[in-house]
Amino acid sequence: MSARIIPVDPFDYVVFGATGDLSQRKLIPALYYRFYDGQFDTNSRIIGVSRSEMSDEEFQKFARDAVNEFVDADHIEPQMLDDFIGCFSYIANDVTDREGWSELSASLRDDPNVVRAFYLAVAPFLFAPICDYLSSQNYWTPDARVVLEKPLGHDLQSSVEINDTVAEVFREDQVYRIDHYLGKETVQNLLALRFANALFEPIWNSAHIDHIQITAAESVGAGGRSYYEKSGALRDMVQNHLLQLLCLVAMEPPASDEANALRDEKLKVLRALKPINGEAVHKQTVRGQYRGVSAEDTKVPSYVEELGEGATSNTETFVAIKAEVENWRWNGVPFYMRTGKRMARRASEIVIQFREIPHSIFSRSEGVPTPNRLVIRLQPDEGVKLFLMIKDPGPGGMRLRQVPLNLSFADTFTQRTPEAYERLLMDVVRGNQTLFMRRDELEAAWAWIDPIREAWDNDATPLHGYTSGTWGPTSSVALIERDGRTWHEELDDPKAI
Repeated sequence: MSARIIPVDPFDYVVFGATGDLSQRKLIPALYYRFYDGQFDTNSRIIGVSRSEMSDEEFQKFARDAVNEFVDADHIEPQMLDDFIGCFSYIANDVTDREGWSELSASLRDDPNVVRAFYLAVAPFLFAPICDYLSSQNYWTPDARVVLEKPLGHDLQSSVEINDTVAEVFREDQVYRIDHYLGKETVQNLLALRFANALFEPIWNSAHIDHIQITAAESVGAGGRSYYEKSGALRDMVQNHLLQLLCLVAMEPPASDEANALRDEKLKVLRALKPINGEAVHKQTVRGQYRGVSAEDTKVPSYVEELGEGATSNTETFVAIKAEVENWRWNGVPFYMRTGKRMARRASEIVIQFREIPHSIFSRSEGVPTPNRLVIRLQPDEGVKLFLMIKDPGPGGMRLRQVPLNLSFADTFTQRTPEAYERLLMDVVRGNQTLFMRRDELEAAWAWIDPIREAWDNDATPLHGYTSGTWGPTSSVALIERDGRTWHEELDDPKAI
């Protein structure tokens, strides 16, 4: 079955923070790809709102430059790009100024057939005034949607306050909390792999799985960003991205693929996570910060050096955690999560490590069977590998060898794999909340993270240095190896999926 492009209803997409980095690198290119594929046409409008003084023509140039820089040249057609750019208009507005909203009102169509969506690509402290003004100026409609970008708070209390503010205006079924990891093609394929095949579900439990690894590694640094200094890797990556991946791996089969059926099962996983507090924080978590590299042909600054001269910081750029899900399916199965900046390579993957066979009929000279392993690569080069034991071909008797069954998306599917934001932006228009976090999910994740953060703030866990271009501090290796396990080594192979 080939990919189908299902057109969406006409929409007015209002993007607050429209001249920011997220809009330039992700939102505008994603919208162009959807326009290019015919998912929407010139009946839809994209309205940028920001404090910068800018005309419609200047904003259209900004959008055109974003497409030319971040869209594959093979997909840029001059006439189609002109038509797409014609959908854009701009309003200069300081959202904290009530006097600046009248122009936005005139730009929105009062047509029940036109979906109205507000994308808040701004700092969370602006969510409250924006939602308040949207309500007071009657921009809110029963079918309107609001999209919230992270960070949605820095702890449980601040998250509750933000969500309470939004809830005064928008119902929960109107709120779309973005986690772009959930829009990735391979993440959704995890659902298909588990629930569209009879092969895995009978063995997807503690009787057959030894442990699970979730890795999200970045080769770039934090670049001295003030946001990252306030959040760190735990809040920036673990609280949302990694815990969401853990939920998709660990959850029970939902009754359907309807949004709340899926999110109900994810919530159960979050509530089943064994708390990590007290002495367990020191034993089950590792935090690190990358150091610089200085050699004749290489100069990489440390995290502190990126912050500026004379700076100091206790912010973690690396986290490793051993988590446990306390329920019948996963009792005794550890979930090892790690994420970091300035690591050896950019790579995100999930590794399902199965248990050893109970008894080998082969002699040691013929080879020792290696446990099966399912590797789901999220980025780059999306794909799935299942490692199996086979006989090495050729004469000379039995020789066991482990080889992968390799499903590479690039090799298997001819069409371009959509970026995460493409799917998520259109799901907002469609009113499909399946790939978005519900409020109770978000708060359950914060409730599990907060004790770890508090213990770190109280210096219960040291901040380990690690060299840029490595896989993190040695203490993260010790975290998993003292359990007799090791981090998935194929990450070191640049030709891995």
